[in-house]
Order: sequence, then structure tokens, then C-alpha cells
Amino acid sequence: MAAPTTHRELLAWVEETAALTQPDRVYWVNGSAEENAQLSDELVSAGTFKRLNPELFPNSFAAFSDPADVARVEEQTFICSQNERDAGFTNNWMDPDKMKEKLRGLFAGSMRGRTMYVIPFVMGHLDAQSPKFGVEITDSAYVVTSMRIMATIGTEVLDRLTELNAEFVPALHSVGAPLESGQQDVAWPCNEEKWIVHFPEERSIWSFGSGYGGNALLGKKCYALRIASVMARDEGWLAEHMLILKLTSPENKTYYVSAAFPSACGKTNLALLDPTIEGWKVETLGDDITWMRFGKEGELRAVNPEAGLFGVAPGTGWDTNPNAMRAIAKGNSVFTNVALTDDGGVWWEGMTEDVPAHLMDWQGNDWTPSSDNPAAHPNARFCTPIDQIDMLAEEFNDPEGVELSAILFGGRRKTTVPLVTQSRDWTNGIFMGSTLSSETTAAAAGAVGRVRRDPMAMLPFIGYDAGDYLSHWLKVSGQADQTRLPKIFLVNWFRRTADGGFAWPGFGDNSRVLKWIIERLEGQADAVETPIGYVPAPDAIDLTGLDLTAADVEQAVRVDADEWAAELEGIEQWYQRFGESLPAELSGELQRLKERFAV
Repeated sequence: MAAPTTHRELLAWVEETAALTQPDRVYWVNGSAEENAQLSDELVSAGTFKRLNPELFPNSFAAFSDPADVARVEEQTFICSQNERDAGFTNNWMDPDKMKEKLRGLFAGSMRGRTMYVIPFVMGHLDAQSPKFGVEITDSAYVVTSMRIMATIGTEVLDRLTELNAEFVPALHSVGAPLESGQQDVAWPCNEEKWIVHFPEERSIWSFGSGYGGNALLGKKCYALRIASVMARDEGWLAEHMLILKLTSPENKTYYVSAAFPSACGKTNLALLDPTIEGWKVETLGDDITWMRFGKEGELRAVNPEAGLFGVAPGTGWDTNPNAMRAIAKGNSVFTNVALTDDGGVWWEGMTEDVPAHLMDWQGNDWTPSSDNPAAHPNARFCTPIDQIDMLAEEFNDPEGVELSAILFGGRRKTTVPLVTQSRDWTNGIFMGSTLSSETTAAAAGAVGRVRRDPMAMLPFIGYDAGDYLSHWLKVSGQADQTRLPKIFLVNWFRRTADGGFAWPGFGDNSRVLKWIIERLEGQADAVETPIGYVPAPDAIDLTGLDLTAADVEQAVRVDADEWAAELEGIEQWYQRFGESLPAELSGELQRLKERFAV
């Protein structure tokens, strides 16, 4: 088809890529409903999609990946900066020229027998002051249908990109499975060899071999976090792995909160919270990625650059997250690696209280409750348009974003870290974020249950040196009206009691913690000073209707000196890994924390 643009740089890149990858045809994605229906039909015919019962999940499909292609492959994710030091110790690095040579060899002929789709997209609002454009080239129709949910794509984006003659992030993706003449395709093409590579100086992304989620939907983690974090460093803003929610108090006062959690630590559940305390209302603006800039009056403003939800399905259910489930039930969704019910629906662990008597598991095998394996993969996903959320805040559509009142950092720890702690100040809050720790989950390949430090929940997503990233957090606050900086809190919904149970009920009852946080902002709630910060006084959290006592809260926020002795040692070892790039301000925070425990 003829190229529907006069953007010279884009045309040259598409032509160069087609010459390298040798597709059967080049198709410019227009983003229309008709196009999506046709691609979905083709995916059903190919066996990649299974059409779900339209009465249960209208216009929705289930896909099932190769068992070797189920998660982010962090060991094969690279930041190829010109200087190795600029990638830092948290990233894999290779000389960019050598990496390009390797990738060109892999991409040569990689799209033979396939269609090369050109997807113009924008992260955030098309009418933003400085729209952030991208163009993904892919040989996967699964990627096209998913990107249509996750970003604004197609003709209107291409027209605006052309009109502005704007810069864009070229994002090249191939499943790495060329088809020879007459060769039968497989339902989930991929390659044993996988590379997800970012070139920060030239703002480009190359992804080879994987068809899964964040490895293939390149507007998501690759652009909106890894590349955007470098853009943000250079332009004076922040690209973060955070949700945004809107809280309205019984007095009808509005607050906006952003929160960073590692994958599968309850981020979507918090973003779509149903409060259990009367008079409080929660609406959402986003569940995963937040871009933050300082406004004209020195306030910190946040916007969600995504148009969809790409959530971990297991653990998301009618009891735990009814708002997500209502959005999913409206249809127009793509599910990956879930189980299939006998009536043409989907199911995953935690979706319903009652477990079906029979399912087809994510690998196509008969499954019953007595089966040894889970029915859905632990990292199974739903991909759903965000505008299907009933509680979506109207401010989602404001390209200027919302002013933040508070920022939360939260990990998954069984001990040590209290339910909620208020930082002493902005720098102390950055210290909390920089030492954030969580037990690993199925969202990343590798061991599950290992505790690792995860600064700002960005460990896999920082596009440059981690010490420089923390310095940037410290530096950007200089642009702020210091009286309007958000207050920073550390939360841990996963603390356990001595008998192994959860110390806090979580889910909707996390609204009680949010209420305490807001009351702290207003100077109304009591707190106890501890060496690590301010925790709620025993009777400061609203326990109305809960089978919990002030003594239970006291245990949930307890700061144990012996546990923290080990924690301080762990933080020291963590900070040593930064070498000379660790900001002196954070070394000072650690030293002062040690001194407070020594008193």
C-alpha cells in the first residue's frame, strides 16, 4: 500500500526496515474498528486467538503463548548507551555498534512470509503541549491489536506527526520467525533467541524474538519508562512506574496520589480501589505508568501516558477488584495465558471464589481443582481499554494532568517494613524510594520469592545509570514550589503477623491508610516518630467495621530494632553497588538513620 505520510524521516526508516527484514508486504495501521475486526479474524484463523463467548466477553479473545515466552526477559534486556558507565549497574550493556551489528544479522530476512505492520502511536495526549510520538514496526498482528488498546494509534496520530514534522521513537519488533514458501505457521511464533534493546542517545528500541507483552508492546515499558526516563532526565521531568488515583473526602475536597509498586504487588488493585470507609470516593487515572512535570506555579503534575490496562490477571477478582472486573466484563479485551471455561469464558486463580470443576488450562490441557499446576499462568494478563473503567476520573482526559498531593512507595515484605510510614521530608522520601525492596514475582523471569532492592519500583526500567536517576529525583525538586511538593510515604500491605497471617486486610481497606495519609497532609492525624519516619498512632487509623484493634495496628506499624539492624546492613550493601554515582544526600540519609537507631 502507498505510504499515507510525507514525513521524510519516517518514510526512510520504513523503507530501510523493509529492505532489512524482507516482509511479503508493508501495511500502515489506521487504528479503525474495521481494521481491528479484520486482524482479529485473521488471528482466529491462524489459531493465535480464540474468540470468547460474546455474551460473557464481547469482542474479546484469548491468546496462548509459547511456554518459553511468558514474561519479561530481563537478562536479555539491554541499555546500549555510548558509554558503559551511563547504563549503570542495574542494566545490561553492550557497545551500541556491536549490538546493532548483531541485531541487523538477526533482523535480516526476519519478516519473510509475513506482513510488516507500521503502527504510528502517541504516548499520552495527542493534543499535549509536546506530544510524545512513536512508530512501532512489527510482524505480529497480536501486537497491533494489543497496541490499539494500550495507546492512541493510527491515522490521526500519523497525520499529527506529519503536520508537526515531529520527532518520534522508532520501535522495531520482530517475533523472529520467518516463513519460507509453503511453510506452515504456528499459533505463537517466537524465537529461542530474544533481545530487547534500547539505544538511549538515539531514542530507539529494537526487540527481537519475543511476542509477549512488554517485550513486544514497545510503547509500554520500553518507551514509556526506559526511553522516557532518559527523555525526562534531559528535559527536566520524571517518567515513573506509578499509578495515579483521585481521592475525594466527605468534605468534597479532592486529592491526587501517585504510587510506585513492583509488578504484581497490588498496584492495579490500589488504582481501582473500592473504599470501605463511608464518605470517601476513589477514582482512577492510571494503574501502571505516570509522567510527572512541574507546572507553571511550581506544582508537580502527573499524567498517565497509556490508554489501556495491561494487568496481571491472577489475584484480580470480583472480591478483590470488582472495578477491574467490571471493566474487563465489558469486553474489547485480549487475554493472554489465562484458562478457558467450558462456556467460552476465561478464568484465573483468584477471579472467583468458586473454582470451576473443569477448565482448559493455559497450555491447552484439561484441568480440575485437583490438578497439580495452576490453570492460568502466574503472569497471565488482561489487556483492556481504560475508558471501560466506571470509576475513570474525568481528569484522565486533561493533557495538563493533575497536581499530586502525595507519592507512595510500596513493596512486598513479610517483616521489617511497617504498614505505612511518612517520610521526614522530600530527600528522606527519596531515600525510602531508593531502598524499596520487594520479593520477586512471576512478572519477571527467574526465581520467585527472592528479596531484591527496587528503587522507585523502577529497577528493570531505568534507562540510564541508577545513581544518576536518583540524583535526578533530587535535582528536579529544585524546580518546585517547596510548599507544594507532594509528601512521600512508604507502604507495605503484605506485612505478616507472628502466626503467619496478614497483619492488615488490604484491598478496599487500604482506603483507611489513604485516609490517614490525607489527614496527615491536613495536619489532623496523630503519628509516632520512629527512627525511619512517622507511623500512625495506635488509634489514628479508622478501624470502623473492621475486626481489628488499635493493638493490631500497633503491631502492623512496629519498627523492630533487631529487624532493622539486618535491614541497614542490606541497604549498605545495596548502596555500595552504586559506587561513586550514589548521591551524597542519600549516603547522608543512611548515616543519619543508623545514628537514630543507635540512640
